[in-house]
Amino acid sequence: MLQIENITYRIGGRILLEQATAAVDAGHRVGLVGRNGTGKTTLLRLITGQLTSEGGSISIPPRWRIGITSQEAPNGPESLIDTVLAADKELVQLNAEAETATDPDRIAAIHTRLHDKRAHTANARAARILSGLGFDEEAQQRPCEEYSGGWRMRVALAGLLFNSPDLLLLDEPTNHLDLEATIWLEDYLRHYPGTILMVSHDRDLLNRSVSEIMHLENGKLTMYRGGYDRFEETRRMRLEQNVKLRAKQMARRAEIEKFVERFRYKATKAKQAQSRLKMLERMDVVAEHQEEGSIDFSFPPTDGLSPPLFSMRNVDLGYDGKVVLKNLSLRLDDDDRIALLGANGNGKSTFIKLLAGRLEPMCGDVSKSGKLRVGYFAQHQAEELDLSATPIVEMARRRPMDAEQQLRNHLGRFGFSQERANTKVGSLSGGEKARLLFALMSVAKPHILLLDEPTNHLDMDSRQALAQAINAFEGAVVIISHDPHVIELTADRFWLVDGGKVTPYDGDMADYRSLLLGKGGGKSKAEADGSAHQDAVKVEKPKIDKKEERQRAAEQRAALAPLKKRLVRAEQTVSRIESSRDLIKEKLADPSLYENNSADVKDLQMQYGQLEKELQDAIEAWSAIQQEWDQLSSEAAAS
Repeated sequence: MLQIENITYRIGGRILLEQATAAVDAGHRVGLVGRNGTGKTTLLRLITGQLTSEGGSISIPPRWRIGITSQEAPNGPESLIDTVLAADKELVQLNAEAETATDPDRIAAIHTRLHDKRAHTANARAARILSGLGFDEEAQQRPCEEYSGGWRMRVALAGLLFNSPDLLLLDEPTNHLDLEATIWLEDYLRHYPGTILMVSHDRDLLNRSVSEIMHLENGKLTMYRGGYDRFEETRRMRLEQNVKLRAKQMARRAEIEKFVERFRYKATKAKQAQSRLKMLERMDVVAEHQEEGSIDFSFPPTDGLSPPLFSMRNVDLGYDGKVVLKNLSLRLDDDDRIALLGANGNGKSTFIKLLAGRLEPMCGDVSKSGKLRVGYFAQHQAEELDLSATPIVEMARRRPMDAEQQLRNHLGRFGFSQERANTKVGSLSGGEKARLLFALMSVAKPHILLLDEPTNHLDMDSRQALAQAINAFEGAVVIISHDPHVIELTADRFWLVDGGKVTPYDGDMADYRSLLLGKGGGKSKAEADGSAHQDAVKVEKPKIDKKEERQRAAEQRAALAPLKKRLVRAEQTVSRIESSRDLIKEKLADPSLYENNSADVKDLQMQYGQLEKELQDAIEAWSAIQQEWDQLSSEAAAS
């Protein structure tokens, strides 16, 4: 078990962790969530011993091996497969010693350990992991130094997974992955044999790969059962209950204070007034929840243009005379919301550069409206920002004719207060730099948003705000993202970039996920690749007359009836326990209780603690049933 007890850590006078306590059982998979800057990465470094806390302790079983995502990409002339195999230093040492050992007992011990480590399957396991992260057999044999930093970070992740530590600490493992590798990683982590503590802002990854959520907020750690969706629902209910309980307590305190103020100087009531004063001192105040700063932003409205906004016919794209995408014949209309699917390196960013006007076609016809304005976002643009300038200065350089207040109003759309608008870009967080890029790309009120991996450096709430802003945008959107949840929220059409082509994909994300995980009807990979679109074509449903439709609706309601009863009973259980707890709370607030038998006080306090525990379990049980009800109701509605 990983045991975190009363950890306190501060940086630059700011408290990140204050008496934080949590436990992770062996074999459990836990997602560590919280706003950017709350201290999640710091906690991982405290666990590994890279940092030392001011107080408290962290205990780990002495035989556990700990692995954490590397901040440095591997490099060198070794092949990718050899680089991954070298990550297991014990395996390398055992293989080397097996070649030179002469003592029979030592030879036996070496081969026993090699058998325990499944050395005979090492190459196959390393190749499987590299393949899942986007490296085919040919790529695995190439030298590591030939790859860019982002691809080499994937190799570092492959080495960590191959090493299979007892405690796997992952810090934003999808940052350098595409959608396809992210989906593979979800499946891999779900079957990981050890213990996982993972920092991530990817909702789908946290829903599919972990069984518990550890929430870091205001310096404290709170554990929740289930994935991220269940955590959100359970936390929402707790906060609502906290508001109700605080309101009751504040009302009770006001009554007591009024009594004291009225009678504290009256001889006949002075004793009672003093008793109530003591009770106020002993009363635990339910703290008001302090929500950490929320993020909200929006893209400006745009004027309409007649469709198509952009069209191409028989277009080839590439660099230095080498074709990357060929024979493209597509059009983009003002109401299109399109997500580009396909592994990194297949040409998604190349295609977006054509739409952005950053790349000229090698051949073919391209036409677009003369009034078309395009907003283009790419992560590399953050490197082009002037770190010594401020957001308002960066805006003014791009829009020298606009009034300063107009530019400040636009920055305000993306969460920049007057203070943050005057802060040097070099002092902004990664999320703030991303929001600055959103502001810069949209200041001209574009008709099309081209978003190439816009969610990197954004926390969960910022990603949700981005999805809402995209959905409220009045123009067209083309998005590339490794976050399937953001894609599902914002896109209603998919284009698959694969094999040098860009073609419509008629399935949804569930179809694409199944295809990537090899569940597309038992086909081989070649067959699946060759017929990806046909596999995902939705079959037109036969028409159903109204009588059949009513009958089917009745059958669906009957099928959902038992679950509905369970949901009602769960709600009643929560209400019943709440009432019992509040009753005891009122008794504990009675000053006369403390003047008599202290045993009664202790007994009531124990009952209160037990009811609090029962209430937590009841809320979580209700949340699980509610989630099941929502899912089945959605499926019934879809059918």
